[in-house]
This record gives sequence, C-alpha cells and structure tokens, in this order.
Amino acid sequence: MKRIAIQGSVGSFHDIAAHQYFEGEQIQLICCQTFEQVFENIKRDPTVIGMLAIENTIAGSLLHNYELLRNSGTTIVGEHKLHIEHCVCCLPEDSWETLNEIHSHPVALMQCRGFLANHPDMKAVEASDTAGAAKMIAEGKCRGWAAICNASAAQLYEMKVLENSIEDNKHNFTRFLVVSNPNKADFLRPIEKADKASLVFSLPHEEGSLSQVLSILYFYKINLTKIQSLPIIGREWEYMFYVDVTFDSLTRYRQGVDAIIPLTRELKVIGEYNEYGKQQLAVQAGQEA
Repeated sequence: MKRIAIQGSVGSFHDIAAHQYFEGEQIQLICCQTFEQVFENIKRDPTVIGMLAIENTIAGSLLHNYELLRNSGTTIVGEHKLHIEHCVCCLPEDSWETLNEIHSHPVALMQCRGFLANHPDMKAVEASDTAGAAKMIAEGKCRGWAAICNASAAQLYEMKVLENSIEDNKHNFTRFLVVSNPNKADFLRPIEKADKASLVFSLPHEEGSLSQVLSILYFYKINLTKIQSLPIIGREWEYMFYVDVTFDSLTRYRQGVDAIIPLTRELKVIGEYNEYGKQQLAVQAGQEA
C-alpha cells in the first residue's frame, strides 16, 4: 500500500488526482492542511509520496510550491493533469432562496467568477480546501451556506448539488506533481523511459545569459515546455528559473544538461519522469463530458 500526502480533505481534487494516478493500487491518504505539511510528512517518513498541484490553465502557477519543492530535497517522479469541474452544493434542506454565503478555496472561487457575479447576494468566503468546505458545512449543519467543490465531494458528504459545471472555462485543467524521497524514486518510475524533466537554476546577471542556455537546449533537440522565474530573496533583480523540458533521447537530454552547467549557477535537476500525454487528457475530458 502506498501512503500519499495531499493538501486538502478526502474528496478534494488532490484526492481525485492521487486515485487516478495510482489507479488500481491500494493507497492511504495523509490529508494535510498545508503544502508545507505534505513535505514534512515525506521528510519524517521517506516512504511517503507527495501529490501537489503546481499549475492551472486558468489560475496559472502556484509559485510558492516551486520554492517548497526546490528546498524540500524531494524529486519529481511523475505528473498528472486533471480536468477540473466545480459544482455548488448545500445542505439537503437548503435552496437558492436560503443561501447567503458560499465557501471554497480561493483558486476555485476565482475559477467561478462568472457564477459568483450572477449571485451577488451570496458572500464568497475563502476556505483552505474545496472538499473541506463541503465537509465543514455538512458536519457543522451550517444552514444558509454553500460550497464550491467537485460533485464527487458533494456526494461524499451528502450535500445537495444545486448546479454542476459552474466554472467559467470548461477547458480547466490542473497539473499535479508526484514527488518522493530521492532514494525511493527508482521504485516509482522507470528512469530509462523518462521523456520529461524539471530543472531549476540561476544565471549570471549578464546580457544574453538566458538565450545562450535556450540555444543549447535547442541544439540538443530538447523542447522547452515551461519556464517560470521567481526572485531570489536578498539578491535584488536576480531570479531562479524553473524549466520543464521534454525530449526523445534521455542520453541527448543529459548531454544538453551537462552543456549548460558552465553557463548557470546552482543548477539542480528536480525530476526526470514521464510526460502526461494529450491522449490521456482527451480521454479524461470525454469521460466527464
């Protein structure tokens, strides 16, 4: 049995992503209030695996998680992309006419701005988790309160779904990373089949330093799929660059990394793993349509 640390409650999108990624396997969830606690669990018990959201097609990157990942000493062993659908739910005895507050994670609230704009009489209240908001309302018997969460969470906590698919954009996906202690990584993914990697590095504050790195990656036929910069605290106008790349040859990719090392500072490979494919996304979205 695999023990998976997630941020959020049972029924959350992290829970759904974990069960989909480890489909067919027995897993035990460790539900955490914060992403910091996810990494604390891995540090305390090296057999624990972490599942954490890293970016959303609407809300963008979760910048704090990049820093947590770099400082944690863990390695990325996989990724999962989940189609995000939100519903609004309440206690069975409530209705549209009795609701005055709606609770959810701030990202979920942002993804449903159109719905909230059409219900100005309901006060939007931030919660630490989508499923956690439904659980709080159900267990506290909070009359007049609604939650925005996935419909499966509403069903789990015996809430009444008032409306489904309330997100503004129906092509709403979140990318999750699967992380582990480096000593356990080889048991979780076949490194020889890796076709994607995540790197982090800083650069000299010199003209053209980033373009040189990108040119070398291009020369080695390494495809840049994402680049995210974050300021280095205490070093004004200097940045860490978090880069995702894909490749057809693991050997050529590693030659490319060796070639950019002299041009970078503090380069660290934070994961080599399999890319989540477009075909898998299409199947997932079709199943939920």
